[in-house]
Amino acid sequence: MLHLRAVCPPDRTGEAIRILRAHTGTAHLVVHHGVAVAPEGDLIEADIAREAADEIIESLCGLDLDHTGGITLEALDTAVSDAADKAEEAAPGEGADAVVWQELVGRSGEESRLTWTFQAFLTIACLLAAVGVITNSAVTIVGAMVVGPEFGPLAAIAVGVVLRRGDLVKQGAVALLGGFPIAMVITLGVVLVGNATGVLEVSKLAENHEVDFVYQVGIASLIVALLAGAAGMLSMTSAKSAALVGVFISVTTVPAAGYAVVAAVAGQWERCLYSAGQLLVNLIGIVAAAAIVLTLRRRGQRSRVTERPLSRG
Repeated sequence: MLHLRAVCPPDRTGEAIRILRAHTGTAHLVVHHGVAVAPEGDLIEADIAREAADEIIESLCGLDLDHTGGITLEALDTAVSDAADKAEEAAPGEGADAVVWQELVGRSGEESRLTWTFQAFLTIACLLAAVGVITNSAVTIVGAMVVGPEFGPLAAIAVGVVLRRGDLVKQGAVALLGGFPIAMVITLGVVLVGNATGVLEVSKLAENHEVDFVYQVGIASLIVALLAGAAGMLSMTSAKSAALVGVFISVTTVPAAGYAVVAAVAGQWERCLYSAGQLLVNLIGIVAAAAIVLTLRRRGQRSRVTERPLSRG
């Protein structure tokens, strides 16, 4: 279940209540008249089934509440109520399968901005990858995969493509095209200093076979990227964020960037080129698979809405 709060102008309150009362996925409807201060108006609260959220929010936005008032959602871990149980049973589909599109757009936008925090995580991940490559440590490479924040912008691009939101595509692209070069340049400086001082010796790169998988690009790399992109988008759209950790560990985006830097310092230009190819294949594969999954889920959800049971009178 989700808890919905809507700040509503008084002249729209009656229509908003009608929408919520009419939908079978609504429970615990409460109205507070005149309590909203900024913007002024009424406050409407209700618990709604997750699978009904997208349709309800779309209807409320049709009243222009997203501009004249405000709509917020928060997840409910527990709802002990017969009314809540009935709402979930009456709503079409399953809660775990439902996509709340406004939530997805908001989350994608938030996690795809080129911020100092994003850049810091990406740089640290790239540095970890470089250290893992130099020390022949697959465990460190895995650590770099987990720390890397690049899935957020990739997901935003996929969401933007499917929903035709150019702002999300641009925002995700800026984060990637700006973040990766900066992280790689910083990593290059650290590796050069480390190699000059003997702390990080790149001379034995050709002997570090434990991490060869990072630069060995091929059809298997594309398959893994496609599967990771699909799993990542399923995780985001079903609110099962724990699965994202597995997605991070399965793809070699940041490790490929780190390997390219180390290979360049070592003069291994062929491996550097292959690593760049690995990075590109992973980025494209993740976005493509995420967009396909999102498209399929959108079509499936639309078909379930058309088959929704009759609303309450």
